[in-house]
Amino acid sequence: MPGERGLGRKLIVAVALVLAAAAVPLLVAGAPADEIPLAQATQSEAESLANPAAPVWDRLSVATVALTSAPSQVPDANETSVDRANVQAAYTDQYLFVRVSWPDATRDGNVTPSQYETPTLNSYGDAVGVQFPANASQQPGIAMGSPQSPVNVWWWNGAMGRQELLAAGPGSTTPFNETRIAANATYSDGRWSVVFARNLTAERRDRVSVTTDQDVPISIAVWNGSNAERAGRKAVSEWQTLPFGPEPAGPPYRTVLWTIAGLAIAVVVVVTAIAVRRSES
Repeated sequence: MPGERGLGRKLIVAVALVLAAAAVPLLVAGAPADEIPLAQATQSEAESLANPAAPVWDRLSVATVALTSAPSQVPDANETSVDRANVQAAYTDQYLFVRVSWPDATRDGNVTPSQYETPTLNSYGDAVGVQFPANASQQPGIAMGSPQSPVNVWWWNGAMGRQELLAAGPGSTTPFNETRIAANATYSDGRWSVVFARNLTAERRDRVSVTTDQDVPISIAVWNGSNAERAGRKAVSEWQTLPFGPEPAGPPYRTVLWTIAGLAIAVVVVVTAIAVRRSES
């Protein structure tokens, strides 16, 4: 009957509104899309975390980070070959560990005398870098920072090993005289895995210091040597977040959302009850 069909439609709409209202707090409470999972570990696990092939990494959550070609004056800068990397992070009372893993069909470990020579297979080393603001409270421009907001880069290259760099804009990269980072790499089944490690705190202002009460921006870069990727010809991510600080949508915010959801449910119930009574009269 027409009245029953109308009531049925009202009930369907009411149920949909109830489900939508209940889902809102759950969606907002989820982790941001640009967040790197961060695990707290004991100091006794530090040696295992430094090994990119250690089983401990299999137990930790991973974020798949999108990569794209970086703007650059290097020839064929847009012709990069890696479009995603898996990123994990863990910390102890003393150290931060960042593990980056990405697919690469060739293991490249030699470098030509000039980065602009005609490339051949294995002529450039595979490489990976993680970039932090030198001041963790800032989020500089993604392209190597600026004079006002420099960046600290932890870098590993299959031919050249590890380096720690400071940059204050494109073309300004300068290596530190002393490298404070450790980097270990493995290549297996067509995939690189590299772990960077360093003390949470740094003795210099131009090196990132990590405090466990403040989120830290981080970005990723990958070079495929056999594709002649070097310098500015690289695949990079946007800024991601190591979530050391409190959740941006903390308990008070979620409480407000749950309250709104509860009120919406109550309103829907009342409206439905009134519709049912009218249909019966």
